[in-house]
Amino acid sequence: MSIAAAIASPPLTSSNLRSLFSRSPSSFPLTTPSKSSSSALQFTLTPTPLLRNPNPQFSASAISVSAHETLSQTSFLDRRETGVLHFVKYHGLGNDFIMVNNLDSMEPKVTPEQAVRLCDRNFGIGADGVIFAMPGWSGTDYTMRIFNSDGSEPEMCGNGVRCFAKFISDLSNLNGRQSFTVHTGAGLIIPEIQDDGKVKVDMGEPVLKASDIPTKIPSNEDQSVVRTKIEVDGVNWNVTCVSMGNPHCVTFGREGDENLVVDELNLADIGPKFEHHKLFPARTNTEFVQVFSRSHLKMRVWERGAGATLACGTGACAVVVAAILEGRSERNCTVDLPGGPLEIEWREKDNHVYMTGPAEVVFYGSVEL
Repeated sequence: MSIAAAIASPPLTSSNLRSLFSRSPSSFPLTTPSKSSSSALQFTLTPTPLLRNPNPQFSASAISVSAHETLSQTSFLDRRETGVLHFVKYHGLGNDFIMVNNLDSMEPKVTPEQAVRLCDRNFGIGADGVIFAMPGWSGTDYTMRIFNSDGSEPEMCGNGVRCFAKFISDLSNLNGRQSFTVHTGAGLIIPEIQDDGKVKVDMGEPVLKASDIPTKIPSNEDQSVVRTKIEVDGVNWNVTCVSMGNPHCVTFGREGDENLVVDELNLADIGPKFEHHKLFPARTNTEFVQVFSRSHLKMRVWERGAGATLACGTGACAVVVAAILEGRSERNCTVDLPGGPLEIEWREKDNHVYMTGPAEVVFYGSVEL
């Protein structure tokens, strides 16, 4: 496979975009040699006048593309070329995704194996997952599916659904405040584009019944798992388990020591041991939480199928639910993630969790599959 990527920073005009995306992928000169494997990705960059950064990195801090120009204006994603996938990369607080216009089919245009290669940060585009925008299902406006960077398919992704919402808004040339319904593996999700460009998402009701999360941790009398001890690698941790359509294990610290300083954790060591623990039959996402106040939390996350990421929207929701259940926070909280803050509310009136945060375009590109 070979990739052609167009990288630019604002300001960006519609004429520049149309000129850039009218070029065929074969016209992008190859600047990095491929791996020896025949299945490897060949990475290609575009030396156009739009390139501002002399040492570009595929990260939200280094590269951005003006979101004021809609994708439909460029007709970039509407092009049909055999063996070529056009994509747009978005990020939500650094949790990044390859967005694919799949509105003409319920069959993903990328296989799980191809998703693994595309998400590779050294020999691919680099992402935490590939998200497909598909036709609606059972009366919804759209369907969202996602392949993780390891090829697995999660039920839902909070940062991913915000990126999905902005992608749909750009793709459909929507203006102003907009909301629509999205079918996911976790059920109905309703995102709404706010006037300030952020996305507020009704994430639905949290699931607290142990067998539905699922976890084999012995439950409390009400069948929940709240502030319960489990042993991980010889250490006892107090955990609360929540499903936001996908499983989460939230911990505020070890037994006898709950003044957790999350930046001191060796996440790469402890994260996989939680994820693959025998008490989580479907594996689990794990959030490690530091409490600053009753309205301000900080978390680091080890995501099932993606590892350490800069942000996890469903994880932030699960953290606030767990904090409330353990009596540590109010129902409105700011949750600091490595990539930035999210605003989370567990509304008592309807028992739904609401997440508000940004989603931004990173760059447009093409890849030969």
